[in-house]
Amino acid sequence: MFYLIGLGLFDINDMSIKALNALKEVDVIYAEFFTSKLIGSTLEAIEDKIGSKIHILNRSEVEEDSPFILEAKNKDVALITGGDPLIATTHSDFLVQCARKGIDYRVIHGSSILSSAPAISGLQGYKFGKVTTIPFPDHNFFPKSPYMAIKENMDMELHTLVLLDIQAHKDRYMSINQGLEYLMKVKDTLP
Repeated sequence: MFYLIGLGLFDINDMSIKALNALKEVDVIYAEFFTSKLIGSTLEAIEDKIGSKIHILNRSEVEEDSPFILEAKNKDVALITGGDPLIATTHSDFLVQCARKGIDYRVIHGSSILSSAPAISGLQGYKFGKVTTIPFPDHNFFPKSPYMAIKENMDMELHTLVLLDIQAHKDRYMSINQGLEYLMKVKDTLP
């Protein structure tokens, strides 16, 4: 059985009882923290809470190798993430892979930024348009799409949830100021 488990937004206390119980029963636990990270907890604190060792995977191990999928043919295997596991498109593909290989799976949702941000901000969730992510620029990589998504939402009088890039393998987390600088640079390149 393959378990795809969301830990919630901030720390180990955001984990659901359902998630906690499942993690105490599985044979192997893997984690990826490149799509989301629990800011208020350490890996050790999570391991102490569930009483098991967690194997951290890097991005290529998750997206290219996916060792946990094959292992789930013979064992109960969990992949944990911060937030809700089905918010990242990467994770939806794992369920498709399981279905194709005849591996049973179960998703245990966690609280998500997509529902929490509107609630925390006092804005109405149904008044949000397209969500966008501001990436770290790289050599020949400086997309204008985050700026355009915000502009299109504003034109329709909708709010925008803007996510900031995470490069966990480099211990690099975009700040709000870096995101704003990125948007200002895009604005300066437009006619």
